[in-house]
Amino acid sequence: MLNYSFALGVAVSSLLICVVNLIYTFIQRRTDKLQNRLFIAILCILAVNAACGIVSAVFGGNPDLQAGRSIALNLSRYAYFLTHTALCPLFFYYASNVSFVSTRLTNKNIFLLSLPFFITELMAITNPFTNWVWWLDENLEFHRAWGEILIYLAALLYFVLAFIVVLRTWSFISSKRRTSLIFLFIMVAAGVLVQLLNKDLKVEVLAEAIGFTGVMMSVENEDDRIDMGMGFYNRTALSLDIGGCLTNGRKLKLLMIRIHNSDLVNRLVGNGETNTIADILSDYLKSVVPRYYIYAAEKDTFVITLYSKSFADAEAIADRISTRFDNPWDYGEYSIQLNATVVLADIPTQIKSTAELAYMIDSPTPDSEGRRVLKGDDLQFIMRRHAVEDAISRGFAENSYEVYYQPTFHIDGKLHGAEALIRMHDKELGNLYPDEFIPIAEQSGLIDDIDEYVLEEVCRFLKSGIPEKYGIDNINVNLSVLQCMRPGFVETITRIVESYGVNKHLINFEITESIGASDYGTLSRVIQRLRQQSFLFSMDDYGTGYSNVSNIFSLNFDVIKIDKSLLWGAEKSDMGMVILENTIRMIQQMKKKILVEGVETAEQIKLLERLKVDYLQGFYFSKPIPKDAFIEYISK
Repeated sequence: MLNYSFALGVAVSSLLICVVNLIYTFIQRRTDKLQNRLFIAILCILAVNAACGIVSAVFGGNPDLQAGRSIALNLSRYAYFLTHTALCPLFFYYASNVSFVSTRLTNKNIFLLSLPFFITELMAITNPFTNWVWWLDENLEFHRAWGEILIYLAALLYFVLAFIVVLRTWSFISSKRRTSLIFLFIMVAAGVLVQLLNKDLKVEVLAEAIGFTGVMMSVENEDDRIDMGMGFYNRTALSLDIGGCLTNGRKLKLLMIRIHNSDLVNRLVGNGETNTIADILSDYLKSVVPRYYIYAAEKDTFVITLYSKSFADAEAIADRISTRFDNPWDYGEYSIQLNATVVLADIPTQIKSTAELAYMIDSPTPDSEGRRVLKGDDLQFIMRRHAVEDAISRGFAENSYEVYYQPTFHIDGKLHGAEALIRMHDKELGNLYPDEFIPIAEQSGLIDDIDEYVLEEVCRFLKSGIPEKYGIDNINVNLSVLQCMRPGFVETITRIVESYGVNKHLINFEITESIGASDYGTLSRVIQRLRQQSFLFSMDDYGTGYSNVSNIFSLNFDVIKIDKSLLWGAEKSDMGMVILENTIRMIQQMKKKILVEGVETAEQIKLLERLKVDYLQGFYFSKPIPKDAFIEYISK
């Protein structure tokens, strides 16, 4: 038989572990969720069990301590069984809460599941009168009774149920949490088995305390679920939580708040912060719902989960939030007006998967047309995005893609070149335009295939000799930012063009101003390497972004394409004319060629002739047209 000093050391270690875990939990302020409170209750039970172990070891190992020895040993055993009997049931409800399985439980199910606990707890409470669980002989030696076996069986039942709960939501648990939960199950099972086989090896509480330390570090510690810069749960946490709800049939309402002028606000504040919107909204949103119901899906998009709320209640909350955006927000010395859209959705009626949730977050929200909250049929844009993504995926197999060409001209009217533009003709959705399907292709990872398809079609057209025959200097091909940042991008472009034997100076790559603003260093290296091979480069849509001018022109573009908004604005006001004239003058002073987009009238051409731009593009000459129609157009 082991002496009591071993039992005392194990009990003291267990108590210290539990106390440290409790202190750490309170320091981290993880006390507001039901999950947190259940975890704290489990730690408290283990701490009481460890304290009981200390008392049993001290008085059990010292027969000379006659005064109160019997009372101390009886009380410590009684307190141990009274609390420890509740441990596995609590852990089952903890696991059910973390995985959202608890939401599936009806009152009847909860009652039935609680029956084993009620029975065994009643046995523990009445043990001083029945001795059904344990008893001490005249020498104060501990003896098990048949009731303890029943308690172990009940604990095993809850332990197995908790394991099943975890397995049920396995795909919605992060790998770190999976590891910690498996570690917990192993530690608890080992500790219980050892102590069941040898009552003198009192290691069960220690094993459980160590196991729950892992839970505290991986499950209760939510650093991987929180956007540290914003203080809210992140998008990964949102996907996991909603996935758990959908798996377990939990119904809830979802509010999405999208701020449309976040970039403008960040520039206004001017301190380089990317979390200004979260800072502005944080206190207000926390006054509406508890902080653990708020997720930062993007830097300008926030999602609130509403559990156990009727649609009318959720609608009232949505209206309240939307109304708040009618007034400015104070942020430091600034008074900021936020332009927001609030979307109310029902799970699982309107959002049936985490993919559809992602569609809602990533899709541009439709015009609210004066309505405060988008709801009901307004959410058809989610299904539209789903359908478009499917169309993109099957596009190559069904030959849905086609390259159109829009001609460009010298200022004197002579043909200069063309811009290659992708179009899509889907058998189910009909004609799709780039403004709709290109952003979705970028987010779904299919943009590379589309960009390479356009480049190959242009190379095939150039190889035919037709463009050069009719005096085309070059054809413009758009580049997406994702394509530019891809490893091996330059090598891929070079391989494609060289495989067709096309002169590289016949291809002019276009990069939008907003793309140029995102990463000057990377783009500068890409442009430099491709220019060394004789490719040309244009900046597209100049005048629509907010880039640093010196950085833009350090990228060494051959042509700057001025966006149509500057041309049209010049016709509407004197200020617009000043902006256009000064923009053109600045670009000319930097010795860059200028192409103006959106030319639709003869008056606009006269204006641009006076301003001495180099090239023109617009519907005045031609809309984007298919290749055969383009060949016919330039042949005339």
